[in-house]
Amino acid sequence: MPPTGVHRAGRPRSALGALSAALLVAVTALAGCSSGDDGRGGSAKPAAVRLPPRGAGFDYQIGGAYPPPVGVRIVSRDRSDSPARGLYNICYVNAFQAQPAERSSWPADLLLRDAHGRVVIDEDWNEPLLDIRTPAKRERVARRVNRWIDGCADKGFDAVEPDNYDSYTRSHRLLGAADAIAFMTLLSRHAHSRQLAIAQKNTAELAGRRGRAGLDFAVAEECGQYDECEVYAKAFDDRVVDVEYTDGGLRAARARWGDRLSVVRRDRDVSTPGTAAYVRKVR
Repeated sequence: MPPTGVHRAGRPRSALGALSAALLVAVTALAGCSSGDDGRGGSAKPAAVRLPPRGAGFDYQIGGAYPPPVGVRIVSRDRSDSPARGLYNICYVNAFQAQPAERSSWPADLLLRDAHGRVVIDEDWNEPLLDIRTPAKRERVARRVNRWIDGCADKGFDAVEPDNYDSYTRSHRLLGAADAIAFMTLLSRHAHSRQLAIAQKNTAELAGRRGRAGLDFAVAEECGQYDECEVYAKAFDDRVVDVEYTDGGLRAARARWGDRLSVVRRDRDVSTPGTAAYVRKVR
């Protein structure tokens, strides 16, 4: 696993959560129609930005790059790796949390702290949450993340995948959805200025706000497993790549969405071929 990227398997989500997200998509879509919103909101997308092809073969390689299997047209790789020649390449960036190995490189005041001054940690991955509560702090965090986005652009990636958009749900109410959207808007503006498309990673409950955040397509984990694919498909007009981590999730995603979305089954460690844990299936 490269030091700059770490896989996050989708956290458990309820059917009620998916229903709430679907309602949010519908309500926001109606509001957009009445206001003339074109679905892109506050982050105009230059004509040079390329979107991923719908329903194309997909491989999720954020745990380490390897030659894409036959039939793959879209690949997601960590920012420390290089894009795959001739394919649509998505660059993974951990944008809302600090990698454990990089924690000391962040200014202390940009790590989210509770009322007792303790750093708020995503305990599943031992990652401090970044403090994006104020415009000034969002700008400072974005300057660093945008340098990583610049690196993705310089390497020749087509898009960027900022992870942990949903970290506000693990912040003990210190962060809210509005903070996440405001920060994502800074990233999307910069990505678009570098001719990169930008993906919404998970966070189905905010799919209906994709226009305000300037998001172009979705990277979903286990939308088949948790019955959320419809939420993303409606919000992003079927421009969705989905990675499942169980055979049941793969079957569910393909049964309804296999001819419309890009779906792959990977192992939870997102291993490389030749390792004992490696799994990749499309059927």
